[in-house]
Amino acid sequence: MYEIRIHGRGGQGAVLAGGILATALVEEGKHVIAIPSFGFERRGAPVTSYLRFDDREIRQMTNIYHPNCILCIDPTVGRATNIFDGIRDDAVWVQTSSKPLGELQFPTQVATVGLCDAVSIALDIFRRSITNTIMLGAFARTTGFVSLEALKAAVHHSDFRDAGLQQNLRALERGYNETTVHHIERRAAA
Repeated sequence: MYEIRIHGRGGQGAVLAGGILATALVEEGKHVIAIPSFGFERRGAPVTSYLRFDDREIRQMTNIYHPNCILCIDPTVGRATNIFDGIRDDAVWVQTSSKPLGELQFPTQVATVGLCDAVSIALDIFRRSITNTIMLGAFARTTGFVSLEALKAAVHHSDFRDAGLQQNLRALERGYNETTVHHIERRAAA
């Protein structure tokens, strides 16, 4: 079973991103549980969404405390909450950031990092910083767990209207194409 925790801010679509990703994974034959997290979230407040997938049926319905992957759709939410809390060894971190890898701090458990300047892409496409579909493209590029085609099909099944649908399809594709993937070489303990 593979577990993903999605971090964002209220109004950015972290919960919607989890639903789209779940639909795409089902499209590719996976068993999926998407767990939205609702509380006193307000626009701009930290928001978390959870997703599990496997080749077999999943019975576990709890929040995710030890994720294999962190998908962070906001460049600043890491200052408000510990997005790496409980992360497993050999984890994947997919982050919206305009900074190069050398300027970012992350725990040694992270083995793969996907970086995408999703805010710039969002401002270009949507004229506001809604990065969720962009970062789904970044997730697909970084992990290879879901195809761009399955994500496009999932976006088609979502509630986007004509203009919004086309914008989100472009956003998805740009997120996929404009993500840089880094494989972190771990140093052996002395």
